[in-house]
Amino acid sequence: MSVATQLAYMLLLLSVGAGLRAAGILTEHRRDRLTSLAFYVALPALVFSSTVNRSLSEVLVWQLFVGVTVVLLLVAGIGWVVHRENELPARRGVAVVQSYHCNMGFLGVPFVAATFGGVTAGKASLILGIGTLVQVSLTVFLLTRITSTDADVVEELRSLVTNPVLLALAFGITGSAVGVALPGVVQSGLDILGGLALPIALPAVGASLTAEDGLVDLPTVSAVTAVKLLVMPLLALLVFVGLDATPTTLRAGVLMLAMPTAVSTYIYSSELGGDGDLASATVLATTVVAVGTLFGVVQVLGLVT
Repeated sequence: MSVATQLAYMLLLLSVGAGLRAAGILTEHRRDRLTSLAFYVALPALVFSSTVNRSLSEVLVWQLFVGVTVVLLLVAGIGWVVHRENELPARRGVAVVQSYHCNMGFLGVPFVAATFGGVTAGKASLILGIGTLVQVSLTVFLLTRITSTDADVVEELRSLVTNPVLLALAFGITGSAVGVALPGVVQSGLDILGGLALPIALPAVGASLTAEDGLVDLPTVSAVTAVKLLVMPLLALLVFVGLDATPTTLRAGVLMLAMPTAVSTYIYSSELGGDGDLASATVLATTVVAVGTLFGVVQVLGLVT
């Protein structure tokens, strides 16, 4: 499947989810069940199967840890500078965290796996683990600091321990380290489940996208979209090239960090004093625009790798 076809497929699935929601078929309850199926079954299967059969020397490279962490922190700083004049803490906090918080799980890993597969998919799974730890910690810290909200930060971070995707990554890496050889039928089953991650997750994401009153605070939404989808991928490219990353590391790192703003930022914003309407509008805007920018990112990666 070509990149253009893959992106068109993604847009179609997002549109299907939004259409089913508008028609009253994909209700909030059904959407949540679909999301749970992707989060607890399909995505962990994809992450586990993409790492367990890989040599650790192929996947565990220091450039991934350094590159992902540096880019996330740098873009968080850029977001802070860009939105520092926003007088409303609830909006300023959302704008800052949505400038860097990528949808690595429901969009990133499935897209990289479908586009490149192989070692690149394994590295994307590792980036998901690194990114989740850094992004969630940073988002909780920044939102509580900017909005001055009282929150149990420890409890928020403790949920990472039971995150099924992170557990699948840990099991996959452990299995790779000890040389686990999965029976063919098991591997085939995992491949089938992992292949369902994108078609299950995207309609759920599409059903979550909403901006019923239009894009709230259009200048802020536009600024976040520009930083997230233009500045962040460019910065990721420069950082990974500067780290002398291999082609597979470069592709995985840049593509994962080029993903649109994660839907989960709406949840964090709602729980930690952020502007939920702005969060929803920005998730919608970045997800739709990303269909075009991801095509450009893949083309650039083709030129430099």
